[in-house]
Amino acid sequence: MTNINLGLKENWKQFTLLVIVNAFVGGMVGMERSIFPQFAEVEFGVASKTAILTFITAFGISKAVANYYTGKLANKFGRRNLLLIGWLLAIPVPVMLIFAPSWTIVILANILLGVSQGLTWSSTVVMKIDLVGEKDRGLAMGLNEFAGYFAVGIVAFITGYVANSYGITPYPFYIGIFLSIIGFILTLLWVKDTRGHVNKENGIDKTVKLKNIFLETTFKNKTLSSVTQAGLINNLNDGMIWGLLPMVLFSLNYDNENIGIITAIYPTVWGIGQLFTGKMSDHYSKKGMLFWGMLLQGVAILFIPFCSNFTVLAGLSAILGLGTALVYPTFLATISQTTSPQQRAESIGTFRLWRDLGYAFGAVISGITADFFGVNYAIILIALLTITSSIVIKFRMPSTIKNINDHESE
Repeated sequence: MTNINLGLKENWKQFTLLVIVNAFVGGMVGMERSIFPQFAEVEFGVASKTAILTFITAFGISKAVANYYTGKLANKFGRRNLLLIGWLLAIPVPVMLIFAPSWTIVILANILLGVSQGLTWSSTVVMKIDLVGEKDRGLAMGLNEFAGYFAVGIVAFITGYVANSYGITPYPFYIGIFLSIIGFILTLLWVKDTRGHVNKENGIDKTVKLKNIFLETTFKNKTLSSVTQAGLINNLNDGMIWGLLPMVLFSLNYDNENIGIITAIYPTVWGIGQLFTGKMSDHYSKKGMLFWGMLLQGVAILFIPFCSNFTVLAGLSAILGLGTALVYPTFLATISQTTSPQQRAESIGTFRLWRDLGYAFGAVISGITADFFGVNYAIILIALLTITSSIVIKFRMPSTIKNINDHESE
C-alpha cells in the first residue's frame, strides 16, 4: 500500500485509460440513439409508441439492476473483473440486432446491453473516484461522464449518417461490434484494479458509515435521497427524449441525417459541458448546480412540442444538454462526499439503480401517454415532472453537505 497514492496527477495513466474505456462504453448506447424507433417500425412493423419504447424499458431495468449489483459486488470481486464481464456481455449485442428475426430478440439484446452498461459504466465511475481521492472527485466525474456522453453523441450522429446513406441495418451496428471488441481488449491488457486505493483512503477517511446504505440513499438521508430522486427524473426525461424526440422529428419530415444532428447535440453538449461542470462541482454549491440543472432541463423539454424550426429545436437540444451537464457529475461527486470509501460503491450502485430505472419509468409513462393523448402531451408531462424535481432539490436538500460525524438522517 506504500506505493499507492491518491490523486489525479499521481494516477493519470490509469485514469486516462479509464476515460478512453468509458468512451467506448458510451458509444455502445450511441449506436441505438438516433435510429432505433425507425429501426423498430421499418424492420419489424412496430408502430405503437408503447411497444417501441419497450426496448428502453428493457434496457433501463436491466441496467438499473446491474448497477446495484455492481456496487454490491465491487469490493468482493474487484472492479476490473466486473468491467471485463460487462464487455464480454456487450460483444453479442450488435450481432443480435443485425440478425434479429423478431422484436423479442431485439428486446433480449437490449436487456443484455443494459446489464453490460451497468457493469462497465458503474465500474469505471467507481474506479476513477477510487484513484483521485477527495480533492478532484467532481473533475473526475466530469471527465468520466464527458467521455461517455460525448461518445454517445458522436456515435449517434455517425449511425444517423450511416443509416441515411446505407440503410437502417446492418451497417450502423458494425460500429457496435468494433467498440465492444476494442473496449474488451483495452480492459484485458491494461486496466488495473483499484482496491488498493480504496484501502489507502479508508485509512485516513473519517466519514461516518451509513446504517443501511439502500434506505439512506433512497429515502432517509436528505442529501442522498434528493440526489437519487433527481437522478431518477433526469433519466426519466432522457428515456423520453431517446424514444420520442426522433418520432417528433420524423413526423416533421426531417431525414435521418438531420434527426441525427438534433438528437446528437443534446448528449454532445451534455458530454462536453461536463468538462467544466465537473470541476465546478468541486468549488461551487452542489445544491445550486442540481437545482438549476434540473430546472433548465424541464424548461427546454416544455418548449419542444411548440417548435418545428430546425435551429430552435437544435437550440433546445443544446439547453437540455447544458442542464444535464450541470447535474450529472454533481450527482456522483455529492454521493462520494457524503459516503465513506468502503460504502461508496454500494451507495453509488443504489443511486444508479434508481437513476436508470428512470429510463424504464420514462419509457412507460411517455409511451402510454403518447398512445392515449399524443406525443406532445407526453413531452409536456415529462417536462413538468422535471421541474417538480428541481423544486424538491430546492426545499429538501441541505445547502451544506455533512460528511463527518453527521449524516443528517431524519
